[in-house]
Amino acid sequence: MSNPSPTQTLDARGLFCPEPVMMLHKVINEVSVGGVIEILATDPSTVRDFTKFCAFLAHELVVHEEVGGEFRFLIRKGEEEEE
Repeated sequence: MSNPSPTQTLDARGLFCPEPVMMLHKVINEVSVGGVIEILATDPSTVRDFTKFCAFLAHELVVHEEVGGEFRFLIRKGEEEEE
């Protein structure tokens, strides 16, 4: 099965916690439900941060891979909660 095409790419390479997850929080609000964000990062803590971010906010972590010290994530935006 192929990976979904990203709606938007967030380049967080060279940034450290908490900047990448803060940037993701802003970007995910700009994407429609079901949209996919690709994130490129170099901080190993993003693995933990993005996993928890998705679990807590009901988004789907579609892909998590590491190649040569660079991390790539694909996150699909989940349904927004009713207020």
